[in-house]
Amino acid sequence: MQSLHCKLETLRLSGCLVTEKGCAPLASALHSNSSHLKKLELSNNNLKDPVFKLLSVGLKSPHCKMETLSHNSTKTSASNR
Repeated sequence: MQSLHCKLETLRLSGCLVTEKGCAPLASALHSNSSHLKKLELSNNNLKDPVFKLLSVGLKSPHCKMETLSHNSTKTSASNR
């Protein structure tokens, strides 16, 4: 996702058993100037607070283009950062 050639805008990882370790690259990509990701679906992964703290670093980046983060049947608008 950090490649200049990657144009991925929606990533659906619902029920994929994503862990804190797996979210580290996502957080890094959100922080990246080259990420085009606008929608991230993480529902049904039993994620804990450390994961959301990790992702929040990327979401707060001025380079982040995220519009919607969905988790546990809840949608969070990026404007609520």
